[in-house]
Amino acid sequence: MTADSLPIPSSLSMEPLSKANHGPHSLLFKHLLSTLLEVLRLSTLALVISLEAIFILQKWKPIFHFLLLSIFLFVFIIEPYFLSSTPVYLVDFSCFKPPNFCKVPLSSFLENASKIESFDKESVAFMAKILTSSGLGEETYLPPALHCIPPKSHQQESIKEAEMVLLPIMEDLLSKTKISPQDIDILIVNCSGFCPSPSLSSIIINKFSMREDVRSFSLSGMGCGAGAIAIDMAQNLLKVHKNSYAVVLSTEILSTGWYPGHERSKLLLNCSFRMGSAAILLTNKNEARKSSKYKLFSSVRTQRSFEDKSYMSAFREEDSEGKIGVTIHSDVFQVFGEVLRFNIKILGAQILPPLEKFWHGVSTIRKRFFEKSREIYVPNFKSVIHHFCLPTSGRPLIREIAKGLKLGENEDEAALMTLHRFGNQSSSSLWYELAYMEAKGMVKKGDKVWVLGMGTGPKCCSLVWECLRPIVDESSEGPWADSIDRYPITP
Repeated sequence: MTADSLPIPSSLSMEPLSKANHGPHSLLFKHLLSTLLEVLRLSTLALVISLEAIFILQKWKPIFHFLLLSIFLFVFIIEPYFLSSTPVYLVDFSCFKPPNFCKVPLSSFLENASKIESFDKESVAFMAKILTSSGLGEETYLPPALHCIPPKSHQQESIKEAEMVLLPIMEDLLSKTKISPQDIDILIVNCSGFCPSPSLSSIIINKFSMREDVRSFSLSGMGCGAGAIAIDMAQNLLKVHKNSYAVVLSTEILSTGWYPGHERSKLLLNCSFRMGSAAILLTNKNEARKSSKYKLFSSVRTQRSFEDKSYMSAFREEDSEGKIGVTIHSDVFQVFGEVLRFNIKILGAQILPPLEKFWHGVSTIRKRFFEKSREIYVPNFKSVIHHFCLPTSGRPLIREIAKGLKLGENEDEAALMTLHRFGNQSSSSLWYELAYMEAKGMVKKGDKVWVLGMGTGPKCCSLVWECLRPIVDESSEGPWADSIDRYPITP
């Protein structure tokens, strides 16, 4: 979601990483425990090497060498092997390129809006102001139903839109990966605002004649973070169901979410949301490692729905005239900042080097108990992460998150260019960002990519992917094929 007209508080920055007020002591404990374990492992290695040197000099019996070797094997090889989870590979993914007749230049959007009787002059002027600062370009897309005057938001139109955005990417993914619909063991379809019966996953199963025992799920009401959450869900399912393929389809159906009223807090989503969808193939098959693009390195999911203020920050409801829309409250960015800080704390404890965790832990303790005016040390995530896919929820929010994470000048490029070219595509935007990086040749073998999904609830899900092989020949394929040479631009 976006709200470019709303103020973005400085609290969204990562500087106050310790301010999340739900469970701070448990999070601090996780930081310290993780660091302590790293120190113990390194200390054990140093001790083993020192003792081995002494044993050699003192010419001790071979049994002592055997005991030391056993300790070394357990601490550094056997124990990590048994504690490691089932690997999850991203074989490939596809993004939907809408047809040209769905393009909606900003001037056309405003011209059509001015002809819709349900909008008064103030509403149109407000949407014009939002679009001016939104970061959207002139080639974003809306579904055919929203090109009509007045827009069509009937059930059948939404079904047509769902088939329009989901069926082609499913076909493209199957073609890319050379698998059959019969090979798919798990199917997850996420769409926040449209939940038909039969479900979206049932539509896909019917159209592609999938197996009768395919495990299918439809996620709704999960907001822009649903695409990342669906991957996290697929990962957990793949831990249980061995030797399986899982397909995740992410989209948002816009024709059912159009708001035809006057309340400004509900008009925001009309301006920023645009067409988009993505299909992702995951697997836990060992033989897939050689052909897959990425391996899931880490996944962290957090939420703050337990807190009333956070829960109500973005809410789908009727206005005074009974028209349904999503209300964006003025504190939504503060709420997002809190859920993001909470998520980053846990992610940092998982992936950051021991020294980064140590200095952050020390500065947190110092601020909490000794020097409360002292700034918290912001860990350098770039010591682990090479590329960042940020939420495309408006240009100000992208830049604020990048600033908070202390990213470089061009490290928010993928998010800003995706927002400009395709708009906010809700849960599928993150995959257009990754497609942008691949088309630009940015991602190299061994690189780690942080995919950050945030949505209503509020909720946050971080996925860190490790690139397994060279990514080549992507500039001529996918959604960026006809425009990648024009980017980056100054948004």
